[in-house]
Amino acid sequence: MKNIFVGNLDFNTSEEAVRQLFAAYGRVDRVTIVRDRDTDQPRGFGFVEMASSEDGNKAIAALNGTLLGDRALNVNEARPRPQRSHGGQDAGSVEEAAHAGKQRGN
Repeated sequence: MKNIFVGNLDFNTSEEAVRQLFAAYGRVDRVTIVRDRDTDQPRGFGFVEMASSEDGNKAIAALNGTLLGDRALNVNEARPRPQRSHGGQDAGSVEEAAHAGKQRGN
């Protein structure tokens, strides 16, 4: 399987249009256009999962820079999502900060 990032999508681009574009290079398992969680508006990028890594590589090579509508697509292998911290601090840091505050007389 190959997970592919597709950027610079027009906000009116449908998942079906992206699927048809990539299907010329092999079986497409899933297309996801990322939407804003608050407004539900498209964010201008998405992901395509292709069944075969070989087909995915062919699609990346062929489609990067290709026009879809009036926009040149940015197509490359998707990077794994970075780990997100919870609240910006772990419990140890919160405890250490509280302790440091007591030491300073706060």
